[in-house]
Amino acid sequence: MHITETCEEENPHLITHVTTTAATTTDEAMTETIHAELQQTGLTPSQHLLDSGYITAPILVSSQRQYGIEVIGPARGDVKWQANTEQGIDASQFLIDWDHQQAICPQGQRSISWTPAIDHRKNEVIKIKFSTTDCGICPQLTHCTRSEKKYKRRTITVRPQAQHEALQAARRRQKTPAFAKQYALREGIEATISQGVRAFGLRRSRYIGLPKTHLQHLGIAAAINVVRVVAWLDGDERAPTRVTAFQRLYRAA
Repeated sequence: MHITETCEEENPHLITHVTTTAATTTDEAMTETIHAELQQTGLTPSQHLLDSGYITAPILVSSQRQYGIEVIGPARGDVKWQANTEQGIDASQFLIDWDHQQAICPQGQRSISWTPAIDHRKNEVIKIKFSTTDCGICPQLTHCTRSEKKYKRRTITVRPQAQHEALQAARRRQKTPAFAKQYALREGIEATISQGVRAFGLRRSRYIGLPKTHLQHLGIAAAINVVRVVAWLDGDERAPTRVTAFQRLYRAA
């Protein structure tokens, strides 16, 4: 079950969209569907706070272009060793000259090969290679590549321009205090799921089949909205996010 809800401070947090899928469906496979259905109902948000599982480089671009939605959330990090070593030279440190189809390394050397390709996840990528001559005499070689070949050189793989730039921007933004403050608004959706499970039997389907289960989910979402609207009209304040026993113990210590 995938839930979208509002998160304005001055208004009740109401569920605006629910979709039901099989457990094997990945989150990222549903992002485009959710945005399309929100657009059809006239509930397209200007910003959508998403968990990292929903965010990919293509989604960062397509959500903005097709639906006018700015996706905000922790983008997946670079898993290569250079990005996870203190002195490592990762792909983000290379200047990409898109017009001339070249990359420039931190030492000022230009690449000699630019090859569009499809990676193992069927994503469009560009494989960029540098000269073995330039890399062989570079004083930063050990921080750049661990190739065991006789003639060592650096190869980087990047996304097409729009995706690469959107992904790098997202990775930079998520390291800022402003992002942490903004993304904290997403905590409400965890409370919604908890409310659905604890008070409305969300975890167990009463029916057989995806369509009937989806109908149940819609009914639960509507009930949660009614409860929240009534509480808001009565002047009740929203309950703070629950703190686990471990967190309480940690703060006390």
